[in-house]
Amino acid sequence: MNKKNGPTIGHNKKSLLKSEVEHIDITSFDSRKIIESMKKMSFTSRDTANAAEIYNDMIKDKSCSIFLTIAGSTSAAGCMNLYSDLVKYNMVDAIVATGASIIDMDFFEALGFKHYQGSQFQDDKVLRENYIDRIYDTYIDEEQLQACDKTICEIANKLKPKAYTSREFIKEIGKYLKKNAKKKGSLIEVAYDHNVPIFCPAFTDSSAGFGLVMHQEQNPDKHITIDSIREFRELTEIKLKSKASGLLMVGGGVPKNFVQDTVVCAELLGKNVDMHKYAVQITVADTRDGACSSSTLKEASSWGKVDTSKEQMVFAEATSVLPLIASDAYHRKFWQNRERKKFSNLFG
Repeated sequence: MNKKNGPTIGHNKKSLLKSEVEHIDITSFDSRKIIESMKKMSFTSRDTANAAEIYNDMIKDKSCSIFLTIAGSTSAAGCMNLYSDLVKYNMVDAIVATGASIIDMDFFEALGFKHYQGSQFQDDKVLRENYIDRIYDTYIDEEQLQACDKTICEIANKLKPKAYTSREFIKEIGKYLKKNAKKKGSLIEVAYDHNVPIFCPAFTDSSAGFGLVMHQEQNPDKHITIDSIREFRELTEIKLKSKASGLLMVGGGVPKNFVQDTVVCAELLGKNVDMHKYAVQITVADTRDGACSSSTLKEASSWGKVDTSKEQMVFAEATSVLPLIASDAYHRKFWQNRERKKFSNLFG
């Protein structure tokens, strides 16, 4: 059986892992005319154009700190270079992401491994027999993923035993990649180069978790651990240092709520802080079930987290609209007039 359009469904590992995912290059095409045309349309097209305009407003606002949040599997699906370029071209000042996005996908490819185009119609029993993991129509070699786990363990084994925030540990991974990366230009390495902090509040829900469990098993008396409370304080400190702030949120989940909660946390600490001034969220989640991932930005305003004057929900699968928004911002070049915030330097 073959998928109607896509790679042929095979029955051995070599035939299944033959079509590499190629990551989109937002600098290679200019989406400005598409975005400008979308402004004159309706439905998701107009929402996307409005989101692009708000993102450009964030970049133009020299007092604005821009937070990128990443949930879901867009990195594995072809947006890995896009995220690196947002950092490289100074369109992002801090990142909050799932552990999977940063470790299982970005770090994984920095080690020289690949994601592959597959099929959602493939028999998953066949994939399991071949030790292949599936994300919808994308395949990952489980043996390579376990090598990623073990590398995390090796990095942890060389660190001083103490509590680290995920930001601190990812910075150590950045140092490791400077010498050992087989693929240069990963998000971790580019963020390390430009002092852009990366936070993963659910860090253990990833290859990092497996690797750190192995590390603690090997070092029962003297090992590292992750301090998620301190990293919440660190992210809140970044918010407090920002005169204004903007959110570019891909998906929802913990990253979305974590960065929005900095406003509430600052208030509880008795600090005078503004709500996030700008906000864009790209999601396919439904709002009717009351879940945090699907709560609208207007709903977040009721919690005192997001100002509603410059906010836009885009209900779309992110890989279909994010490249347009990012390419539009790159080619408008407002980022050339921004000073880098270098928030990693706040923490030594």
